Amino acid sequence: MEAGALQPAAVGTMSFEAALSRARDVVEAELRRALAGEDGPVARAMLYACEGGKGLRGFLVLEGARLHGLSESRAAPVAAAIEALHAYSLIHDDLPCMDDDDLRRGRPTVHRQWDEATAVLAGDALQSLAFELVARAPLPPEARATLVLTLAQAAGVRGMVGGQALDIAAETAPAPLTLDQITALQARKTGALITWSAAAGARMAGADTAPLLAYGDALGLAFQIADDLLDMEGDAATVGKATHKDAAAGKATFVSLLGLDAARSRANSLVQQACDALALYGAEADTLREAARFVTSRRK
Repeated sequence: MEAGALQPAAVGTMSFEAALSRARDVVEAELRRALAGEDGPVARAMLYACEGGKGLRGFLVLEGARLHGLSESRAAPVAAAIEALHAYSLIHDDLPCMDDDDLRRGRPTVHRQWDEATAVLAGDALQSLAFELVARAPLPPEARATLVLTLAQAAGVRGMVGGQALDIAAETAPAPLTLDQITALQARKTGALITWSAAAGARMAGADTAPLLAYGDALGLAFQIADDLLDMEGDAATVGKATHKDAAAGKATFVSLLGLDAARSRANSLVQQACDALALYGAEADTLREAARFVTSRRK
């Protein structure tokens, strides 16, 4: 284990809130190191887009690594990579040609803070940076190759991008999507990167990914249902982005199809499913269990 790296046992004693905050700090430091010396508008927009988020995906990477005895310094570039890739997706999602949003994380979206061209380039550069970070991570070559391949699959047409395309197509479809169709769409659009984050630690260690893949699948779906609930019940000032957009657009969501109470019940059931998937790790996975409960209790 590297000198100065956080010992796995020490991280395990942290509360979820402390571990989440620590993950945000680690990711920010890693991203700033990666962009050191770059001070143009694109680099500034890249860092801006990565600020102010929950940092859940980076946390999942670091916590999964800890469960498998990997030091923070080995996992940090991978945690920063997934947050960079997630930020790219948000920049592009907010563009006028997509959702046309003015607010993200309580601040102007990147294309409002700068301009559309800078936003597109910042998103493109964050996606490239994500793969650079994974490729440079201090891990065995086989682990890096597996992480790169699976991240490309989770982010691309078989994952997040494909889910986004299905979501756009649904806006002009002759009939609203069914519950099964919404579930499949969101498993790609939102769930794919969350599941990848959850399983990254096991992949880094060359361990069995099945428990954390199951955890991530349930967590990702619970996260999206919670988002649907926030869109219906939240306000922009608290949530940090526009709300009530899905209902205004007539889009089918878990809430519109199930109703508020049933959607909330479904999310809670998925949280329990996620927690049950961690049985192999015993009490060492309690912070991940707290993360699952956080997903459905968050206000933004």
